[in-house]
Amino acid sequence: MSTTAEIKTAIIGYGFSATTFHLPFILNLPPFRFTAVSTSKGDVVRQQHPGVEVYTQAEKLLTESNADLVIITAPNEAHFALAKLALQQGKHVVLEKPFVTRVEQGEELIALARKQQRVLSVYHNRRWDGDFLTVRKLIDDGRLGTVRYFESHFDRFRPEVRKRWRESNVEGGGILFDLGPHLLDQALQLFGPPTAITAQVKALRPHAEVDDFFHLTLHYPERLVVLRSSPFCASPNLRFEVQGEAGSYVKYGLDPQEDRLKAGLLPVTRNWAHEAPEQYGQLYTTNGTTQVTTETGGYQHYFQQLARAVLSGGEVPVSAEQALCNIRLVLLAQQSSASGQTIKTDSRE
Repeated sequence: MSTTAEIKTAIIGYGFSATTFHLPFILNLPPFRFTAVSTSKGDVVRQQHPGVEVYTQAEKLLTESNADLVIITAPNEAHFALAKLALQQGKHVVLEKPFVTRVEQGEELIALARKQQRVLSVYHNRRWDGDFLTVRKLIDDGRLGTVRYFESHFDRFRPEVRKRWRESNVEGGGILFDLGPHLLDQALQLFGPPTAITAQVKALRPHAEVDDFFHLTLHYPERLVVLRSSPFCASPNLRFEVQGEAGSYVKYGLDPQEDRLKAGLLPVTRNWAHEAPEQYGQLYTTNGTTQVTTETGGYQHYFQQLARAVLSGGEVPVSAEQALCNIRLVLLAQQSSASGQTIKTDSRE
């Protein structure tokens, strides 16, 4: 491992996730240094990042590179084997969500990371969405009172199936494994584990090989939480509706960070993640309607906390244990949908 305040960082995969959600931060935030990548797009990488080692096989990168940290953006079904090999090689590991596709895989990786004394984290970046931070602040400040109903959406208008692994009949494919972890992680952060889950997980589009719609209801003693993703939402997207005893908060539209990163905006200024006022949500109470300034998010906070965890043993930004709780709920949602029943959970896990 590096003896200086530098984290040699390798990335497995050079697709949308790597180039949009990881490299802009790795390239612009000390102490990270991009040193190696596993990809079939070697010519592109060599042109864009001279000096970075290119491997055609992920396993060779893990066994031959001197990277301290490996970020795995491979398809979901490959997460477990690659993370296991990386940890065995003494490397810190960040996995794109979802963590794994089976509970026993997550348990094995957690035990291995503990044995190897290495950081194992999952990139639940939407904890640092501005709208989510706003919801959390409204709840913490008591402006909504006790929350009785919480609704969160990640809808899109994609009525036609695309040819890509996420929409193929492979382990970990489908929208529940793709977007479900985002919404579940936020709900778990706000309210903790539910006592039961009721789910509808469907393939609604013609020729869909895997699920492209989910409607999850998380049951708590004092509230209901509804999480939804639909491919048929052509209207303005409801993001949050939070109903409490003191008022309601309604927010439309997604956090702007993804679009800005896709457009090439570098996350190097304090205000890069600010949301425009026309996108602010509304707070409704008996005293009237108030526009609520969206808190400033920033995915850089994940990487900054990750750097502290790697270099000095600080708290991991998203623990593997938290991510495994998420996966348990994904699998229980599949079970609930298949059986048509509400499934009880072990809320103490």
